[in-house]
Amino acid sequence: MSQTSLDRTGTATVSPLPSSHASPRHRWWILVVIGVAQLMVVLDATIVNIALPSAQKDLGFSDADRQWVVTAYALAFGSLLLLGGRIADLFGRKITFLVGLVGFAGASALGGAAESFEMLVAARAGQGLFGALLAPAALSLLTTTFTDPKERAKAFGVYGAIAGAGGAIGLLLGGVLTEHLDWRWTLYVNLAFAGAAFIGGALLLRRTARDKTASLDIPGAVLVGGGLFSLVYGFANAESHDWSSPQTWGWLVAGTVLLAAFTVWQTRSSHPLLPLRVLLDRNRGASFIAVLISGAGMFGVFLFLTYYLQQSLGYTPIQTGLAFLPMSGALMITATLATSVLLPRIGPKPVVPLGMGLAAAGMAWMTALDLHSSYVTDVLPTLVVTGLGLGLVMPPAMALATEGVDLEHSGVASATVNAMQQVGGSIGTALLNTLATSAATDYLAGKDPRDPAVQGHAGLEAYSTAYWWSAVFFAVGLAISVVLYRRGVPEQNPNAVPVVHM
Repeated sequence: MSQTSLDRTGTATVSPLPSSHASPRHRWWILVVIGVAQLMVVLDATIVNIALPSAQKDLGFSDADRQWVVTAYALAFGSLLLLGGRIADLFGRKITFLVGLVGFAGASALGGAAESFEMLVAARAGQGLFGALLAPAALSLLTTTFTDPKERAKAFGVYGAIAGAGGAIGLLLGGVLTEHLDWRWTLYVNLAFAGAAFIGGALLLRRTARDKTASLDIPGAVLVGGGLFSLVYGFANAESHDWSSPQTWGWLVAGTVLLAAFTVWQTRSSHPLLPLRVLLDRNRGASFIAVLISGAGMFGVFLFLTYYLQQSLGYTPIQTGLAFLPMSGALMITATLATSVLLPRIGPKPVVPLGMGLAAAGMAWMTALDLHSSYVTDVLPTLVVTGLGLGLVMPPAMALATEGVDLEHSGVASATVNAMQQVGGSIGTALLNTLATSAATDYLAGKDPRDPAVQGHAGLEAYSTAYWWSAVFFAVGLAISVVLYRRGVPEQNPNAVPVVHM
């Protein structure tokens, strides 16, 4: 079998597809190894959220600083994913996978032992760095291990289920560990995952020859990493320096300039980190934007609702984790419906905008929560509506982000959509935390901050502000998805490789 594709000059080339007889004997055990590593990476995006109030109390950092515990991981992970995928091609998938596991475990141990806020943030950034090596290598190993189409479909189904359920498992596991052990165990638990995956990977994975044609786009990596960091840092500085300060707009301008320079460089580089032709399809571009916006808006739920449940309603960490499960259930229901029924029949144009609208409505509904709200009658309905909306947005957008991508570009498309999700979360966390902290500060002006009732209502003002802005994000996503997505069912590319995202 072979596939036809176009090289950089537009010339048609033919390359062999993997043989169905090339799968390793222990491929299903390899799937277990890859699944454990994937679960660890997905868990870490949410497991620390539940532990964050306890970590903040223990280490004594401020509300304005707490965002960096989340942002440091997501920013390092998202901004380095494209480079991580190229490193796996250059030095081999197995060695990159194992190095990623060891580094992730080491950074987790450092974070668990953190004695200061700075040490915790550095450890989280280290987790993101090594996660950016681990995730693309794991996905590439899955693609090359399962070469038979039927077996590959089953393997990606399992991998996708792990990716989908990982967030909910992280919330619940984080609650259990924080309440019965200590918040530090939400980081130490990664040592068990990484150790098991490392032993299995060392024994079962084949060593692959390095691709001598691959080259690291160092200027591109520096430009995109610097640009993304500058944007997030600028948003974060708005809380302490105000929007008119050069410490805020200066960093935002610098980030914009660096990302513009990255775009220009990608058109000239002989080995671009992100070939721009991957982004030019309308459905694919709309999907990248949908994932970016959803990543930003979702943190209005995961981060601020966690604080509301624990600090305003007095929930324990376990109760908080359990409280999110109905949202995860609703998300999985509409995710299955959207990808298996709606998308193949009517296409993305009605589906994704509807999901954006439901998510916006759910976030706006959350602004009515107060110090006496009931879970069943007040919190639960907002979570279910938001979950139903997210299920109609994220899985279809992620599927379409790699729709029609040939084998040679499937890896970079996967890394890009993952980067969009992580960077959206980084920017969303920084911006929402800035707006929420400013709202609380404005509320406290002229009032006694030592009064518990005043403190409680200041917290509600902060959370409500975050919910409103999350609703605005999703409303903007609704408008963009209506304009950009094509009508009808997307055409299938027989040469495209199935890609699953985190």
